[in-house]
Amino acid sequence: MLSGKVTCNSHGQDSSYFLGWEEYEKNPYDEFKNPNGIIQMGLAENQLSFDLLQSWLEKNPQAMAFRNYNNQSIFKNLALFQDYHGLPAFKNALVKFMSEIRGGSVSFNPNNLVLTAGATSANETLMFCLANPGDAFLLPTPYYPGFDRDLKWRTGAEIVPIQCSSLNEKQNLKVKGVLVRNTSNPLGTSLSLHELDLLVNFISSRNIHLVSDEIYSGTVFSSPSFISIMEVLKNKNLTNTDIAKRVHIVYSLSKDLGLPGFRIGAIYSNDERVVSAATKMSSFGLVSSQTQHLLSEILSDQNFTKTYLSENRRRLKERHEMLVSGLKKSGIGCLPSNSGLFCWVDMRHLLSSNTFEGEMELWKMIVYQVGLNISPGSSCHCSEPGWFRACFANMSEQTLDHAMQRVKSFVDSMAKQNNQSRHQKLMNRNSRRTKSLPKWVFELSFHQQEIVANER
Repeated sequence: MLSGKVTCNSHGQDSSYFLGWEEYEKNPYDEFKNPNGIIQMGLAENQLSFDLLQSWLEKNPQAMAFRNYNNQSIFKNLALFQDYHGLPAFKNALVKFMSEIRGGSVSFNPNNLVLTAGATSANETLMFCLANPGDAFLLPTPYYPGFDRDLKWRTGAEIVPIQCSSLNEKQNLKVKGVLVRNTSNPLGTSLSLHELDLLVNFISSRNIHLVSDEIYSGTVFSSPSFISIMEVLKNKNLTNTDIAKRVHIVYSLSKDLGLPGFRIGAIYSNDERVVSAATKMSSFGLVSSQTQHLLSEILSDQNFTKTYLSENRRRLKERHEMLVSGLKKSGIGCLPSNSGLFCWVDMRHLLSSNTFEGEMELWKMIVYQVGLNISPGSSCHCSEPGWFRACFANMSEQTLDHAMQRVKSFVDSMAKQNNQSRHQKLMNRNSRRTKSLPKWVFELSFHQQEIVANER
């Protein structure tokens, strides 16, 4: 009686990425109410700079009161119907902010911008515009686990991990494009100019699309600096070409401003047909006029945005270093990274076996025994077991320090158990050897001991 969409299992909700969230929600950590609960380290959320936003709101109360600078109410204008093109003031402020993040190296045309209810909606809308059901997009691995849901579930598109590039031939899939997240989630690394050049050359030679998801562009806290795909098009003099029409950007304020609850996403495309179709589709997931107004006020204050971006990057770098150093004390390393809200953590040496079964065994111990929800590499389609994504910006400094203490206790406990196990195996081996020795060996040994005693 129900549709196939209801009864199918293609949402990806059974991924360990989502299962970890479910376990956290059953037993969330609270320093006072539930100190033994699970600490959420599987949520890439930026809570480090809320005080800067709150300070701006306190200094500019008219923005929240829906009044203009003449203290006139604009509530009625915002409450009445708005079409799906978005408020011009907000779109102008957003493209200027995007340019500011990129150091002013490129500019964006607000007419090429489509507003969506978050980056999830933006990515799905692009799939509807660029691919038919059954068409495929190539994604470098490891990649964000939510892409299995965002790109495939309703659109019918397929994902081909790039390390399995021959799969498209085996499945006879039509490849329509490549999707990359720059900077990478879960690796926390930004793409170099050379890598972006290769991508543009690749999609040019294959006549396919490139979607560059740049929602973490403002989180780059150390060198190398962030390079947008738009800079590559500009440097190669491709801005007004057919190739540029096949390059599309996804952006959001969820990570850079730490506002995932506001649901502010955007598609930027040089193809008028994509912009037109995506704008029509956006009517199914609009950003409220009140939200657009408030954010246009914040982003139009360039003194604030300059201070915010600089301070937020400083805080991210500091918190990143805290996680890396905390894990290092437990003998755990991380992939060197320069951006994002997480680290790619190497726990291969803690696996009971170098398999994904061994990874899941370790992950369950970390969730249920240690009380930390981190994301296993297999949920990100990593080809090597033993890697995990751990987030650091969605909690207080005290909570992160407590999480590191838990990790240290767990690793020390594992080391002690391993030493005891090795000792027991050695004792058992010696016992077996002793039992296998002839009786005369014991007699000889005893006789030698007596001789030594007499000589003393």
